[in-house]
Amino acid sequence: MREAQYSLLRDPVEQGPPDSGAPEQGAPQPGAPEQGAPERVLPDSGMESHLRDGSAPHRPLKVAMVCPYSLSSPGGVQGQAIGLAEHLRALGHQVILIAPDDGGSVGRVEDRWTVGRSLPLPTNGSVARLAVSPGAALRSVRWLRHEQLDVIHLHEPLAPAVGYGILLRAPSGPPIVGTFHRSGSSRWCRALPTLARWAAGRLSAQVAVSETARATAAEDVGGRFEVLFNGVDLRRFTMAAPTPTTGPTILFVGRHEQRKGLEVLLEAFAGMGDPATLWVVGHGPCTEALQRRYPASERISWLGTLDDEEVAARLAAADVMCAPALGGESFGMVLLEAMASRTAVVASDIAGYRDAAAGRATLVPPGDVASLREALCQAVLDVAHGTGTAAPEALDAGVRRAHELSMERLAGRYVDLYRRVIAAPAGSGGQ
Repeated sequence: MREAQYSLLRDPVEQGPPDSGAPEQGAPQPGAPEQGAPERVLPDSGMESHLRDGSAPHRPLKVAMVCPYSLSSPGGVQGQAIGLAEHLRALGHQVILIAPDDGGSVGRVEDRWTVGRSLPLPTNGSVARLAVSPGAALRSVRWLRHEQLDVIHLHEPLAPAVGYGILLRAPSGPPIVGTFHRSGSSRWCRALPTLARWAAGRLSAQVAVSETARATAAEDVGGRFEVLFNGVDLRRFTMAAPTPTTGPTILFVGRHEQRKGLEVLLEAFAGMGDPATLWVVGHGPCTEALQRRYPASERISWLGTLDDEEVAARLAAADVMCAPALGGESFGMVLLEAMASRTAVVASDIAGYRDAAAGRATLVPPGDVASLREALCQAVLDVAHGTGTAAPEALDAGVRRAHELSMERLAGRYVDLYRRVIAAPAGSGGQ
């Protein structure tokens, strides 16, 4: 209810937005090949590229997009793989999406291939659903052997087990781009460092979604990285119809686990005297315990897991989006989604969120209940008066930031990278 005026006791503090500083789309990238660079010619084998002559440098590409995590469960990496595949197709490229699912089905439906069942594994303070069966890896290799691919794109290439099968075939196949998403070292890399470095050495290019993710991956496997970003699907959030509200509304979206900081937010919200409502979206291992301590009421609504359209509608309606994570976040996608929705953001001051927000959010020390409560009270006041973080110019700056990191722009950057690794001489990689 962003247009309403609320009777509040605190004086608003204005906060001007920083400059946009948007990079120019299509700018030359470091390491790009010069005009007339030789093509990468691959031996005749199963997984091969169908490169044509250099007279058509902008021809459509055929890409295998591989996600190690189940597409049946919502998650940041899954969302990036699906969104990037959709935007690449919109640019005229052919993309095959390969991943496991929770049901264990195997087979191809249009341009999505399911390689087998995923299992829940604890990782990085969360639970990831991965296909750990060697059969899933072998199945992926067997399927790709019959495709004439230009490039394979592995998300989280060191996660078991699909990526390892593909990397094993790397010398006789098309170039492979690996995107590293995680923040915090992987137990797989710590347990098998030699295997991890061997696998990374098979990549033609290494990409990190943020400086935080780059630092993690560099510690795990070394090598050179191109730092890009996670992309926000602007269409979802700019076109969403807001859910009706009756007063100032704060929104949390995320998995209910300790590292997401939901307990900190609930404690901070309980001490707020302002007449605000808290929407809690998501589910997880901490849900039941937190609901017992903070039961549903006129002020707190537990909404459960929502589909993408409903999440966008809630973001469009909320006055403030709060992301109180305690750590382990390499990128703040939900911050960008809120900015695209013209929603004020209060979040933890952690590296991944700082990178994403670039000064367009109110950041507080992670785990600090008093600081979070104060920031939320101020944000609600700003909304009531249209000042500070809710001033039109501040919200405009957030929208510009979301456009800088749009999925459309990200797809263009990856196409540039794909063409560079295709054109690179065989054996040249990101190491």
